[in-house]
This record gives sequence, C-alpha cells and structure tokens, in this order.
Amino acid sequence: MFLHSVNLWNLAFYVFMVFMATLGLWDVFFGFEENKCSMSYMFEYPEYQKIELPKKLAKRYPAYELYLYGEGSYAEEHKILPLTGIPVLFLPGNAGSYKQVRSIGSIALRKAEDIDFKYHFDFFSVNFNEELVALYGGSLQKQTKFVHECIKTILKLYKGQEFAPKSVAIIGHSMGGLVARALLTLKNFKHDLINLLITQATPHVAPVMPLDRFITDFYTTVNNYWILNARHINLTTLSVAGGFRDYQVRSGLTFLPKLSHHTSALSVVSSAVPKTWVSTDHLSIVWCKQLQLTTVRAFFDLIDADTKQITQNSKKKLSVLTHHFIRHPSKHFEENPAIISDLTGTSMWVPVKVSKWTYVAYNESEKIYFTFPLENHRKIYTHVYCQSTMLQGVDLSWKAELLPTIKTLTLRLQDYPSLSHLVVYVPSVHGSKFVVDCEFFKKETRSIQLPVTHLFSFGLSSRKVMLNTNGLYYNIELLNFGQIYQAFKINVVSKCSAVKEEITSIYKLHIPWSYEDSLTVAQAPSSTEISLKLHIAQPENDSHVALLKMYTSSDCRYEVSFRFHGGALPAYVVSNMLLTYRGQLYSLFSTGCCLEYATMLDKEAKPYKVDPFVIIIKFLLGYKWFNELWDVLLLPELDAVILTSQSMCFPLISLILFLFGTCTAYWSGLLSSASVRLLSSLWLALKRPSELPKDIKMISPDLPFLTIVLIIVSWTTCGALAILLSYVYYVFKVVHLQASLTTFKNSQPVNPKHSRRSEKKSNHHKDSSVHHLRLSANDAEDSLRMHSTVINLLTWIVLLSMPSLIYWLKNLRYYFKLNPDPCKPLAFILIPTMAILGNTYTVSIKSSKLLKTASQFPLPLAVGVIAFGSAHLYRVPCFVFIPLLLHALCNFM
Repeated sequence: MFLHSVNLWNLAFYVFMVFMATLGLWDVFFGFEENKCSMSYMFEYPEYQKIELPKKLAKRYPAYELYLYGEGSYAEEHKILPLTGIPVLFLPGNAGSYKQVRSIGSIALRKAEDIDFKYHFDFFSVNFNEELVALYGGSLQKQTKFVHECIKTILKLYKGQEFAPKSVAIIGHSMGGLVARALLTLKNFKHDLINLLITQATPHVAPVMPLDRFITDFYTTVNNYWILNARHINLTTLSVAGGFRDYQVRSGLTFLPKLSHHTSALSVVSSAVPKTWVSTDHLSIVWCKQLQLTTVRAFFDLIDADTKQITQNSKKKLSVLTHHFIRHPSKHFEENPAIISDLTGTSMWVPVKVSKWTYVAYNESEKIYFTFPLENHRKIYTHVYCQSTMLQGVDLSWKAELLPTIKTLTLRLQDYPSLSHLVVYVPSVHGSKFVVDCEFFKKETRSIQLPVTHLFSFGLSSRKVMLNTNGLYYNIELLNFGQIYQAFKINVVSKCSAVKEEITSIYKLHIPWSYEDSLTVAQAPSSTEISLKLHIAQPENDSHVALLKMYTSSDCRYEVSFRFHGGALPAYVVSNMLLTYRGQLYSLFSTGCCLEYATMLDKEAKPYKVDPFVIIIKFLLGYKWFNELWDVLLLPELDAVILTSQSMCFPLISLILFLFGTCTAYWSGLLSSASVRLLSSLWLALKRPSELPKDIKMISPDLPFLTIVLIIVSWTTCGALAILLSYVYYVFKVVHLQASLTTFKNSQPVNPKHSRRSEKKSNHHKDSSVHHLRLSANDAEDSLRMHSTVINLLTWIVLLSMPSLIYWLKNLRYYFKLNPDPCKPLAFILIPTMAILGNTYTVSIKSSKLLKTASQFPLPLAVGVIAFGSAHLYRVPCFVFIPLLLHALCNFM
C-alpha cells in the first residue's frame, strides 16, 4: 500500500539515490589502500600491574583504574616499587581498552634492551571502563579529573630516586587525546606536569557525532582555552591522523588549530610520516608497527642525557618531532648537526662534467669521490637532483629526503652562489649493490601544470599530459585543486624501453598547506591509479598549489591523466519528515482526511522551502548590525557557519544532502510501515482478533499511572530508557490499531454498497455524538497514516538518545542513576506527549482550533533543524517534540 502511493518516476528517483549512496559508502569503507601496517607483537607475555590508588580516589572513581605495563623480567622487577624509568601515560579513547598500550610499550622495551637499559620508559595506562565518550559526553570531565589524579600518583612512584621525573609524557588515542588537552583547563592543574603530548586519531576540531550538549560544551571549553591562552601554553603537542582508512574520525578533525602564538603544535597524517608511509584505520593506529617504531625513536631522541628524562627544551622537542614525523633527512637526529666534513685522504677523485650521470656500485674496493663542477652548469640549469638506493647515505646539506626505496636530494643552485663543486661520495662496499643517479635540470622543464577536471564532469571529460623527456624527477602542479569535496583518480601509465631489471617509480602527492602527503610505489612498466583527495581545504590566503611529485626512471615514458571520482544527514532526514508531517496536518485541517506518508513526502519535501532561508541568514550574518541583533536574541551560532569553518560547506552540498535526506525518509517510511504490518500480523496470530474501539477516550484510566511511572523511571535512572519505553508503548498502540483495522476489514462483506452504507451509519453515529466518538475504518486508516509519520520522527529521537542509554547500561553496576543525563529534560515533556498521541485519532482533532497552528509550525522547525542541528545533532529532538506536543494538545483545544 505504501508503494502504491508513489509513482514510478519518484520510485526510480529513490532507487537512484540509494544507488548513489551505496557508491558513496563503498568509497568510504573500501575506496582506499589496503591495510599495509605490520602487526606489532610481544616477545614475552604482556602483564598489567594494577597501581593501588588512594582509598578516597578509588571510591570517587569506582569504574576507573591505573595500570603499569610490563613483560617478562621487566614486569617481575617492577612489581616492587618505586620505579626508575621515564613515565609515559597512555589514555584510551571511545570504547578503548587500557591494554592497547601493549604495542608501543613492548617496542619501547625492546629498544631499551638494545641500549642495555641506559634509558627506559615506564608505560602506564588508564582503564576508563571502555566508556563511549564519543557518543555520551557526560563523563569527559570526570575522566579528565581522574587523569589529573593519576599523574600525581605516577610521579609519587619515583619519589626518592636520583633522576626522579617531575612530569609525564602522554599518548592519547581518539578521545583520550582530547581528555589530555582538557587537563590544562582544570583549575588546580600545573601545566609543567606534562612535558609532551602525542595524540593519535583524536578529533580536536569538533566531535564526530555531537549527540549531546555535554560533548559540545566540553569541546568549546577545551578549544577556547587553548586559543585564548596560546601565548602561555608551552606544551609540545603532536597530532597524528590515520588518513583515509580511518572512516570513524576524518583526518580533517584531527588537525590542531594553527595559532600564531602557539608554535609548539604539529599535525600530520600517518601516510606522510617518514618510514611509516601508510594510512591506518581508527584502531590500527595504536598497533601499526611502522608508526609505533617512529614514535619510540622520537621518544628516545627526546631524552636529556643529564636528567635522564625527556628534555624540557621546547625547541629541541619540536626539532625531534619534525625530524621523525615531518621530514626525515635520512640520518640520526643531531641537535647540532655537522655541516663541515674532511674530504682529504687517499681516495680516488673522479671529475664528472656531464649533466646527467648514473653510477652502479658493487663490491667497490676503495672509496670514490665524484666531483661535479658547477660553474658551467649554473648558466644553463637551475637545480641539481640526486637519488641513491643506499638509504644509509649521509648528506651535509641536511636537505635529503627519505622515500620508501630511495634517498633523494634536490638543491637550487642559486642558494649556493659560493659553492664550486658538488661532491658525491661512494664508500667501499662488499656484497652490497646500489645505484646513484644525478642530473642537472631547469625548473621550467620539470614543472608541468595540469588543471583538474570540472567537478560536475562526472568522468565524461579528462585531462592528460605526456612526460616525453627522460628525466628522473617531475613536478605536476594540480591547478584548481584545494577543496575537500573534490575527489579524483590520477592514472599514471609508464612505458619503458627494454630493460632487464625491475624499475621502481615513486609518486608523492604533496599538499603544501598541511602535512597530509601520501606516497605510491609502482613497478614500471605499469598502469597505476592514485586517489586524489584532501583532508584539509586550502586556506583562503594560501597561494600554494598541490603537487604530484614523480620520482621516475630515465628509461621510461610517463602519461598522467585523471578523471572525476566524486564526493549532518540526520538533520536533513528529520527536516524532510517535518515537512511531510506539516502536509499531513494541513490536509487534515483543510480536507478532513490525512494523505499517505509517501504521497505527502513527494508533495511537501522540497529543498526550496528550507535552503533559501538558511542561505539568507548566513548572508546577513556577514553584516555587523545583523550579528548584533542575532546576539541580542541569544541565538546560537548558525551551523552553516561552523561547517564552513571546517571546510565542510561547498556549492550545492545542502541540496545534495536534502535529496539524500528525502531518499532516506522515504525508505525509512517504507520500513516502518512494513514493520507495523508485520507486527500486527504476529499480534493477530498470537491473540484473538481485536475490534475497532467503539468509544474514543483520549485519556484511558491507566494512562496517568503509566505516565507517572515512566517519569519516575526517567528521574531515578536514565531519561533515554524512559523515552525508549514510551516509544515501545506508542508502537504497541499503533500495532494494535493496525491489527484491529485488519480484523475489521476481513469481517466486512464484499458488497461495496453495503460497506458504504455501514460507513455512512458509522459517520452519522460519530457526528451525532460529541462526547463519545466512534472510530470508522476510514478514520482508522487516516490515523494510521498520521501515526506512521509520528513513528518515523520518534524513531530518530530514540536513535539520537541511544548513546546515553548504552553508557548507563554499561555502568549500571557502578551508578544506578545517570548523571549528568542529557535526555532527562526531553523525557519529562516527551513521555506525556507520546502517551496522549498513542490514544489520538484523526477524528478527535479535526475540529480542533489549534490544528491550523499545529500544521504551520513544522515548516519553520524544518528550517531550524538545518540551521541549528546539522552540526549539533542533540538539538534535533528539540525541534521534533514541539509539533508533536501541539498535535497532542489538539485533543484538548
């Protein structure tokens, strides 16, 4: 019956939107590289020693614990406190386990063994009882205060030691990183208790799912504090994102705000981290061996030899992190690197006068110095480029760059006006083979501009460029590519002359305005596809161009082409449903009957009823007078402004989301209608057939008692639980009505004339009785249509309140009452509203004086959902319950 109310063209549209959504979901979950992280293993059985906390602290936080990680003999030795190492505290994230510390803890232990425990780290981990803090923010402040107490407890474990630490380093995964940043907002917290903060896949900018106001308030407090106190925050902070494999926390949310006064913060994507070069998902970022090795190397380079603790020198800390996470010069970190070297000796000196040179070294018996005179080359060329397959090589310029299979160096000759020669040193090697290539080139010949295809070309147009020269290095400038909604596929085809050995090419996507580079290693000849996406949009005042750096072979020719690939929904779904609800209420007021949900969705759910108002408001907010008026009215910040600041707004995005919202609303309506019919069939199979109610009573004898009980449940336990129970009661009433209508239709004679006569009698009886309304089959059908829409709206309220219910159930053994409870105020209003609506029929509200007003409210509320609920999902239920409340009041007015 639901499908019959939609014409074929509309059905085709909904099917097409489902197809597009499926493509989008496929791209999110599967449209990235395979997991190339190596698993980190423990060499000995991991042990977690529980640290005894003060009794008052344990009583105040019964669900939280502190552990010390260890393995084998190390674990046995450190069961007897105090400790002697360098403390590092690991904070798990949303639903995270304290045992996730084992990967980095084990690798750090192996590193300490390699240096005979000259230095070693003690890794602590907090058990947050695997709380869902990304969905329920009521415990974030509690976690923060507990971590503060843990830091003080950890430092007491080193009391009396010769090199006792005065601070700890923190590694925070996911929301654990935000909790670490929140420590600075505590009144009694001393900033020097933390000497280093590394966050992994932490959404610093905004919550992934703002399902309650506690999360958004927590974010506002933390980010405002860091912005306003940037001058005084001297905490070196590194944020590492997982890249496109992490579909739970998009990397754009992990970038710390760039503040002119806060120069101790770095943000990087794991695919750009030297010696890592892989994208990680949200969980693998804590065990990815490549990334954990890099982190441990950085930790050991941060140690001050005098204090045997992490250095307090902010400049050195930033240099070490830059060395390991931003640009690795292919040698060990040196605080004061040597830039002079003695080249004297009996080694062979070989002058090289050609502009392009290759040397294959194998079983060299003596050292060789190759010298390149620069005087003549300066007149013709602008740059010199060298690459070597010996990754252990050293350069004095400290400008070399380490790549997966080669080490490269590019120098601009203009920067070295007094340099007479370039020297390439080849050491004596035995049994090892490596290749060194060098070439001089003009920048203009190796820099090629390639405009990206138009956003709406849908793959019908493409751009292509041929690299016909035999160079080793190219820069492809990707023009007009700077927004996160742009997504393309680059195709690089390499064609090589007859070569006996395998040739490796490296393609590096370099984004100048953020550290989110990605590398692709390919064997030539081949056809390689590279995803072209961004985590951070190009800043308005930034003129840099995204680059595809190609480290190629002189024996191959390359062809580069690319085609278009493409790329708050709940708020738009609810907005569509509110417009549908408005249409049904208005049709009931104007014609006395309620149309089908699908029919009204097609008629009422139009983007021009919503989007223009939001666009106009956003435009007017650009004027000072309107901003002042907005503040006087105490209105919250427009979500479109927030999303724009996060680079999440682009042309037509609202229209696209609205269309997907319409599609989702349609299929959810179909699902709810089918579910009600299925449940009613089960009801009829299990129980004696029901009849349509003879007398309509808006308030049944048990209704006040049920309402009071549910309100008490909400007050004493959890508001979301009471909302769920009310929702179950409401669905039960609708299922019962559907079963009664089915029974009534099955019992009626087939003669249509007889049916119409009985219907007229029923209506006559209904009109002649004011206080005792009799429900007819038509009225029952109208009521079911209205209830179908209400169920869809209530379903979204229930879904958005589920996180707090899950949190409450998980912590029920510790706390019987959820505090704070984001759903309690809503439950107090929604419970009696649902109770009344469950006993409401269209025949009882047709003559209501409030019906016209009730039918007008959903339209501005649909606009409000988009304006204030797109980035704050917890506000959506507030916009939904208002028309439901007016609908319920129509029974009395």
